[in-house]
Order: sequence, then C-alpha cells, then structure tokens
Amino acid sequence: MQKSILIFLLACLFMQAQETPKKYSLSLEQAIEHALQYNYSAKNSGLDIEAAKKKKWETTATGLPQINAGLDYQNNFELQKSLIPAEFFGGQPGEFAEVAFGTKHTMLARSTLSQLIFDGSYIVALQASKTYLSFYENSKKKTDLEVREMIINSYGSVLLAEENTLILEKNKATLEKTLFDTEQTFANGLIEEENVEQLKITLASIKSSLNYTRRLKEIAYKMLKINLGMELEDQLILSDKLEDLTDANLATALTGTQFEIQNNIDYKLSSIFVEQRNLEMKLEKSKYLPSLSANVNFGYNAFGDQFQFFTPNQRWLNYSNLGISLNVPIFSSFGKTAKVQQAKIALEQAKNQQKETEQKLKLQYQNAKSDYEFSIEQYLSNKENLNLAERIERKQKIKFTEGLSSSFDFTDAQRQLYTAQQNYLQSMVDVINKKAALEKAIGQTK
Repeated sequence: MQKSILIFLLACLFMQAQETPKKYSLSLEQAIEHALQYNYSAKNSGLDIEAAKKKKWETTATGLPQINAGLDYQNNFELQKSLIPAEFFGGQPGEFAEVAFGTKHTMLARSTLSQLIFDGSYIVALQASKTYLSFYENSKKKTDLEVREMIINSYGSVLLAEENTLILEKNKATLEKTLFDTEQTFANGLIEEENVEQLKITLASIKSSLNYTRRLKEIAYKMLKINLGMELEDQLILSDKLEDLTDANLATALTGTQFEIQNNIDYKLSSIFVEQRNLEMKLEKSKYLPSLSANVNFGYNAFGDQFQFFTPNQRWLNYSNLGISLNVPIFSSFGKTAKVQQAKIALEQAKNQQKETEQKLKLQYQNAKSDYEFSIEQYLSNKENLNLAERIERKQKIKFTEGLSSSFDFTDAQRQLYTAQQNYLQSMVDVINKKAALEKAIGQTK
C-alpha cells in the first residue's frame, strides 16, 4: 500500500514538473532567432519545403522503372458454353452440341516491369518540379522576413507599454504629492478649492490611462508570446531597452544603400511565376512530340477443377513478353495549337504582372526610405520637445506652488508634458519599426 502511494506521489510530482511554465529572457535578436525556429508560420513554411522535395521526387519517379505484381483468382462456378457441330461426336449433321471449355478454378500470378523511354512532358515536368521547390524555398524566405518584422513590431509594442507604464506611474506619484501639498495649502486658506479640484481631475485621468496601459501591456506580452511560438503561460522577460534599440537603429547608412530589385523576395517570387508560365507553354508544345515506353511481363497460369493451386501436384504454365509502345500525335483538330496559344497569353500576362510588381516595389522602397528618415526627424524633434515640456512643467509647478500662477496654467503645462512623453515614446518605436520595414523592402535580414 505504501509503495503504491509513493508511486502515485512521484507521478504527481512528475506531472507538476512537466506543467511548470518555461522562463525566457530574450533580447530582440534572440527573440527573432527563436521566432524563426518556433513561430507557427515559420514552421509551416519549412514543412512546405519538405513537402515540395517529396513532390519533386514523386515527379522524378514517374520516369524511373516501375515494377508491379499481382495475383488473380477466378472461380468459374458456371462455365461459359459454346455450340459446336454435333456430328463431331457422332451426332446428326446440322445439329449442335453444348460444350463447356475451361476449368472451374483459374489463378494467375504476374509481374510487370515498365520503363518510360521518352516523353517530352516528363522532361518539362522535371524542370517544373525544380521551379516548384524554388517557389517554396523563396516563400520560406518571405515568411522569415515577415516573421522578423512582426517580432520587431511586437517586441517594440511591449517595450512601449513597459515605458509608458513607468512614466504614468511616475506622473501619478508626482501628481499625488502635488495634490497632497495643494490640499494642505487649501486647508490653510491660502488658495481656492478650484485648484484642488483641477488637480483631482488630472489625477483621475492619469489613473485611468495607467490602468488602460497595464491592460495593453498584458495583451502585448501575450501577442509577442504567440508570435514567438511560446505558450501563453510561459514567463517572458525582455532584456533590451527601448532607448538602446532606438539608438541602435538611428544609423542612416541604410538609406544610402542602392536598391537592388533582384534582392527583393516578392520580385523573386514574381520571376518564379513567370518561369512557371513559361514551363506550362513548353508542356503544351511537348505534346506535339511522340512518346516511347517499354514493358516486360512475366507470369504463371494455373487451371483446375479443384482448388489445389498450392499443392506440389499443381501444374503452373509460365509466359513472358516484351512490349514497346510508341505514340505519335498526328492531328488534334488544332486543339493543341489553341492550348499553346493560351499558354503564351498566360506567359505574357505573367510578364506584365512582374513589370507591375517591379514598379510597385520601387515605390514601396521609396516610401519605406522616406518613412524611416521622417521617423528619425520626428524622434529628434520629439526628444527636444520633451526637454522643453519638462522645463515648462517644472517652472509652472514652482509658480503654482508659490501662488504666482493658477491651476489652469499648471494643468495645461502637465498635459503638454504628458503629450510630449507619449510622442517621444511612440517616435522611438516608429524608428525601430520603420527601420525594419526598410530592411524588409531591401531584402536585408540583419
């Protein structure tokens, strides 16, 4: 009994250990590497490549030797009958007698070796299978770029929520102290009650914003975990700071990089699409060519009125043959010609789409470059505005405390400071995100 209880307790401890949430501490680069391995979309795109490799081999295998074997059994419980002249058996001329040919049981053991010798469609299919694999390999690269950008955005959103929470908590603490001092001053009859009420309104707004930001931070963490391929119960700590990441992304050297359209993954995919349409046209043209195949057949037949095929006395009759099949298309009422023309039209459409994609990607790069440069300008401007707003708020606080200005002036300075703080934090995240968008447009992965 004691042994059973001990085993039960150990099992419970083991299950509890298995369910313990994992703990992660990740920098932005570590988060990107983790997501490229565990993100659900990244994992599925990797599986697409594996499936494409199997599909390529499936196509290749159709032109390799094929061996098939089979066993056929037939029970002729009622033999088919034929009529022959009765005079063969001593009957009257002009009369016919019923005769059954065959045996009640028949069995056939057979095997076939077949080999495709030439088929134009097979050659095109081999080329298409390589293009098919290349498509999914480039799709994986596109997915990785999208995952990378998504992680950068999600990581920045969490840091923004963290910094926003810290600032609001600091503002709340400062405002509570100011309100306490103002209430004491009002109790001594040195200021009007309106000054106290104005500060209470501002404090209520700060508390509401703080509660909302805390909820946003929780959601941002969960979204980042999902993007990383983690469980929602796992513990996640971000080791990078928002200001450090912003400074690391302020390098404008990237804006001077020459845009090479061939490095863009969307352009590569459009080129593969054109190649696929070209191969489809080749496939239709290949149908004008003859096809040649060969097969070798081996087999044994056995017959009997009793089912004794697996006994030593059973007699098996072997056979074998070699066959060659040549198929030459001659005339299809111009049906093949129509298909070739359709394929040519589809190829021309794909080329037009590629040209359109090229122009859109160039414009996308220009927009991404402009957005990134503007985000840096906004960041520097908001940083300066924040310093000015802090100085103005400090001066107004001193004037308010000494009774030289009203609560309206002080509250207006506070609101201006809070807005400057939010703009400054958002501008830091914009620098990081716009840099990631520019890197994606260029095709840069690091």
